[in-house]
Amino acid sequence: MTRAYLALGGNVGDSRALLARAVDILAQTPGVTLAARSSDYRTPPWGVTEQAPFINLAIAIDTTLAPLALLTRVQEVERALGRDRANEQRWGPRTVDIDIIAYGDLTLNEPGLELPHPRLFERAFVLMPLAEIAAGGRIAGRDLREALRGVDTAGIERLPPRA
Repeated sequence: MTRAYLALGGNVGDSRALLARAVDILAQTPGVTLAARSSDYRTPPWGVTEQAPFINLAIAIDTTLAPLALLTRVQEVERALGRDRANEQRWGPRTVDIDIIAYGDLTLNEPGLELPHPRLFERAFVLMPLAEIAAGGRIAGRDLREALRGVDTAGIERLPPRA
C-alpha cells in the first residue's frame, strides 16, 4: 500500500455534497482505503478570480493502484459528478476537481500527471487542508506547515461539519 494525498475542490452546484460524494466514491474503489479527510474550507477563487468561492478539502488514502490507474479513477469520479474538462475554462468554475498531490515519495513526470503536484507549494487552498490531515508531514522534502506559513491564506475559512 502507498499513502497518497488528493486535493478536491469545486464551486458549481452543492459543492459540499458533491465533494462528499466524490470522497465516498473514491473510498469504495477497490484498492483504495480512506485514511483521513480534512475539514471543508471555503476559499477564494484562484487563477480566474471572477467566479464563486470554492469549497476545498484534502484526503489521505492508502492505495494499491498505480499512479496512472489512480489518475484514471479520479477522472472517472470527476466525470460521474458532472465535470466536463473538454468544455471548461482553465481554473474556471467546475463541479468537482480532484488532483493527486503526492503518491508516497514518488517523483513522476508523465503526460497528464506530475508528482508531487507542481503547484502544491503555491496554493494555500491545498496546503491548509493537507496540513490538517498530514500534521508534521513532508512532501518533496518540505514541511507542509512551514510551506503553509509561506503562502497567503487571506479569505480562507474552515467550515463546520455538514449537518
